[in-house]
Amino acid sequence: MISSILAQAPVAPISAPAVDYAAVMPLLVVLGGACVSVLLEAFLPRHQRWPAQVALSVLVIAVAGVSLGIYAGDAPVAGVTTLSDALAIDVPTLFLWGTLLLLGLGSLLLIADRSVEPGGAFIASAEERAAVGATVGSVGTSEPGIEPEHVDRSYGAPGDAPTMQTEVFPFALFALGGMMAFVAANDLLTMFVALEVLSLPLYLMCGLARRRRLLSQEAAVKYFLLGAFASAFFLYGLALLYGYAGSVRLTDIANAAAGSLKSDALLFGGLALLIVGLMFKGSVGPFHTWTPDVYQGAPTPVTAFMAACTKVAAFGAILRVLHVAFGSTHWEWRGIMWAVAIASMFIGAILGLTQTDVKRMVAYSSIAHAGFLLLGAMAITREGVSGTLFYLLAYGLTTLAVFGVISLVRDSDGEATHLSQWAGLAKRSPILAGVMTFLLLALAGIPLTSGFTAKFAVFSAALQDGMAPLVVIALVASAVTAFFYLRVVVLMYFSETPADGPTVTVPGAFTTVAITLGVILTLLLGIVPTLALNWAGAGVLAG
Repeated sequence: MISSILAQAPVAPISAPAVDYAAVMPLLVVLGGACVSVLLEAFLPRHQRWPAQVALSVLVIAVAGVSLGIYAGDAPVAGVTTLSDALAIDVPTLFLWGTLLLLGLGSLLLIADRSVEPGGAFIASAEERAAVGATVGSVGTSEPGIEPEHVDRSYGAPGDAPTMQTEVFPFALFALGGMMAFVAANDLLTMFVALEVLSLPLYLMCGLARRRRLLSQEAAVKYFLLGAFASAFFLYGLALLYGYAGSVRLTDIANAAAGSLKSDALLFGGLALLIVGLMFKGSVGPFHTWTPDVYQGAPTPVTAFMAACTKVAAFGAILRVLHVAFGSTHWEWRGIMWAVAIASMFIGAILGLTQTDVKRMVAYSSIAHAGFLLLGAMAITREGVSGTLFYLLAYGLTTLAVFGVISLVRDSDGEATHLSQWAGLAKRSPILAGVMTFLLLALAGIPLTSGFTAKFAVFSAALQDGMAPLVVIALVASAVTAFFYLRVVVLMYFSETPADGPTVTVPGAFTTVAITLGVILTLLLGIVPTLALNWAGAGVLAG
């Protein structure tokens, strides 16, 4: 009987969704390149993988960038939606994609460098570890004068350097593709899938450090467990919003919020849970607890990748959710977001003062900057969008270069990240100290750097949208954060060099290019920011 009923029931024709291939080509190139990278890992001999993976990664970024530039020249100002409206390709999306590709290129160059750390910053192959008797659970310490236990210093025969595990390249490309899909997602289900695609490779990459293995593995486990909780919050929020609006599409949620007679409990409960998941990824306090430990324990190139690219992806998604789905209800949720922004700024600023490790200090700096970024995200105006996008570009480039510099200060146990080990750095390497000083001043927001222009853009947008008290609080927090940046500068220039202090490693070509790229663009965006600001403000978020 059931079969006869089904046979008589009308069958609606199924048609494939229309795809605007020109619009999504950068995303397809990155994800396609990630799949090819996996095949290289499977079929190439081990000694051929590193050059092949580096060449493929750079080629993928270049082709994606070219396709993005070609499409952006004729892209409609209002944007387009494609893949059954799952993705929205508008001017902010294109700007974020360009930012992610630029930062992804710099991160991949840091990942590919094998001259700073012999053989690369990542764990050697299993065969080589067995051959040299390396301890899998090695752990180190950044405390000066304390001998770490079980540090892997054996690289085989003198002068030999084992090759690193090249699985990190497909991981990085998949994470980058997930970030690009994340900022373009036009419905919450697509956003959740993209969130998992970008997160899972990062969890694995955090545990691949060649040195201080237990610290790296601990960082990976913490990131994974807390990330799973954050994903659960996001998914529960998605379910509540579906129950309220009957759809997971952002525009449908906006329409339901504007014209529904239902109770708002599901709407704002779903938004709260959704925002928790997004703010976890953006290192926004008080959802930041993973950030210092993971920044410190992960391999420094991976830390640079997370600090720059993940911040861009998270705030790109926050912008789209708040502006497209909840723009009409901003008076209801803005008070809570004020509290979150203030908490993030002062958690980052005050706890950053107490840090003795450079990587942890930059981690708390990122938490403070997340609070500043929220000012632009909360301003439901075109200026708020453009200021936030510009801030993400400026912050990402500066942070990428900062971690490149951190990787060059080393001792016999690897990176020397304790602040006392940076004393007198200017006497050992005036150029490196000068570069680090410039980058720290950019993070502090000193004029003629991109940091000043970025803060001016988001603070101006917040002032125009009636958030003057929050801007005053942000200025106070900026002054506090400037103190721990200047503390490092004073250490480098006005402290005595310890007799057994670390050395400054001469960077390889890849690290040199990554740092130079960050420094030059940090300067240019501070002096001539017009081009980037105009592109960031040339369109609106489509839905």
